[in-house]
Amino acid sequence: MPEGHAVHRVAREHGAALAGRALVASSPQGRAAAAAARIDGRVLDRVEAHGKHLFYRFDGGAVLHVHLGRYGEFGRFEPPAPEPRATVRLRLADARGGVDLVGPAACALVDPDEEAAILARLGPDPLRADADPELAWARLRGRRSPLGAVLLDQRVIAGVGNIFRAEALHAVGIDPRRPAFALEREEFERLWATVEGMLRRGVEDGRIVTVDAESLGFSRAEIPRALAFRVYGRERCALCDAAVERLDLGGRRTFRCPACQPR
Repeated sequence: MPEGHAVHRVAREHGAALAGRALVASSPQGRAAAAAARIDGRVLDRVEAHGKHLFYRFDGGAVLHVHLGRYGEFGRFEPPAPEPRATVRLRLADARGGVDLVGPAACALVDPDEEAAILARLGPDPLRADADPELAWARLRGRRSPLGAVLLDQRVIAGVGNIFRAEALHAVGIDPRRPAFALEREEFERLWATVEGMLRRGVEDGRIVTVDAESLGFSRAEIPRALAFRVYGRERCALCDAAVERLDLGGRRTFRCPACQPR
């Protein structure tokens, strides 16, 4: 499942490529035919992201909600438009090109109440100007589960996925098994700032890189994935070379350095 940086990057790219244009909307697969019919020919005003959710806002007030989930992805194309695959849930295009959406968990028009209900289920998104870290702090303080599991709950901090939780906790030196309620205020502030910084770099880079790539002789764009992280997926910690532990938290495997993240 794409983490928050990737979804925000999609919002930025689609806004730049498609906003301000009257778009032809179609659903070759048929599952989004009703939504496509309602937005066909309308001008896309803007695209917004909140955590792992996208909102396409069209003139007249129509809002298309997209959640990629584990298998969803977009494909860009230039003219002449290729024949869409039968699996394309939604195509948005005009004479200058467009995008195809395949395999999303959600793709539907939402009214204001439905949009509000989606947003109410999400925690603050560090990439948004309206993010309220106090809400994340309050929700963390009320949880007894391990912090590493709680960080995957989108109701706490929207946009954090498996890689960011492992890398951010390593960066601030916190064991992922620590109960969430035991997090100190100063630790939370460092964690929030770290997550925000990693997400923002991810938007700019188009990938997740949490090590100093230049010190390894690579640019951030060229560093191999196996070297791009501090502990995620590694056998040994990139900072201290200790053997990395593998833990199952929140239904997903995470990674911990016993030297950098003592219990």
